[in-house]
Amino acid sequence: MTVGASGSAITRGPVRPDPGESAPGGPGGPTRNPGQDLGQDFGIDPDDLPDGLVVADETGRVICFNAAATRITAVAAAEAVGSPLERALPLEDLEGRRWWALTDPYGGLRTRFGQPERNLLLPGGREVLVSARYVRVFPQGPVRRLVISIRGTEARRRTERSHAELIATVAHELRSPLTSVKGFTATLLAKWERFTDDQKRLMLETVDADANRVTRLIAELLDISRIDSGRLELRRQPVDIGTAVGRHIQSFIASGQSPDRFLVRIQQPLPALWADPDKIDQILGNLLENAVRHGEGTVTIEVAPAQVKHVDQGHTERPGAEHTHADGGAKGTAVTVSDEGPGIPEESMGRVFTRFWRGSKRGGTGLGLYIVKGIVEAHGGTITVGRGPGGGAQFRFILPVGAPAYLA
Repeated sequence: MTVGASGSAITRGPVRPDPGESAPGGPGGPTRNPGQDLGQDFGIDPDDLPDGLVVADETGRVICFNAAATRITAVAAAEAVGSPLERALPLEDLEGRRWWALTDPYGGLRTRFGQPERNLLLPGGREVLVSARYVRVFPQGPVRRLVISIRGTEARRRTERSHAELIATVAHELRSPLTSVKGFTATLLAKWERFTDDQKRLMLETVDADANRVTRLIAELLDISRIDSGRLELRRQPVDIGTAVGRHIQSFIASGQSPDRFLVRIQQPLPALWADPDKIDQILGNLLENAVRHGEGTVTIEVAPAQVKHVDQGHTERPGAEHTHADGGAKGTAVTVSDEGPGIPEESMGRVFTRFWRGSKRGGTGLGLYIVKGIVEAHGGTITVGRGPGGGAQFRFILPVGAPAYLA
């Protein structure tokens, strides 16, 4: 027996009868121990499989009902083993038809070798994913074993909900700027001569801002796709993190923020940092924009050398926590961004880096921090969130030096 990628068990080739095997349900009742017997037959313990495994013999009686099948169906193995398959696993399709009577694995077409995975219902309406393999003694021969794999649908439902939320968010975020763009352009085309130059400029500036908003959303969606699929590409080169911070602050000042709102502390000397400069700009831009938009008071940016250690993803830490490594620590650069606003509630800190989390109702898609975390981890770094000295939110990310091998 081999185990497929999904964890379902598939028997390859004809199955030899077990010496001295007696059919369950015969004189003396069922005598097979599903875990031990299948382990002897195929060299695997069915209870070690992550998916539910149910095996029926040539008479349609259950000879194996592993622990995962018990957990998913709430049917005890002792009750299932020796029972007819229809009684131990009374499945129905989504239209209420009895599944085993519908498919007829033992009396149906002898060219069939199984059933693809599909959604079926247990008694009470609980939905499960079921696939089946018909093991025949020889091609087009009678069914020797019926091997059924059962999986719960909870993980798939979570994925579907996440996709539905993503689609709803994208639709909402796209509708607003596109409606504005369409309205202004239609008005300008229909009544161009009636507007002054200042009015035309204002409407065109609004269209330009909305177009930038759509472009940014599309870029975020592409980033999420690459992060989730592990295809985020990094083009590492030397990065002056202090200069990058200064460039972002100047951009905020040029857009109307007071220079007094920003405090930068850079501890020298910093280790040479090899990273993707565009991705570093994306990290800094998101964190500083969050601090400016959602925080209050002074936004403090600290850059300092640090020792790199591995922490759990999404871990929260206390401000000022030391970063050490079991072997004495690897060189890295730490950047801390903190504000003096109300901060993030303690109960929300575990969700800060998840999709669609918003600290307030002041705009945003709720995707920025999820992308930031993905970029930091793609560099081999870590990011944490906590409460800053001024009571506001404090984000701290640490990137390893990451120098190429020929420079190490």
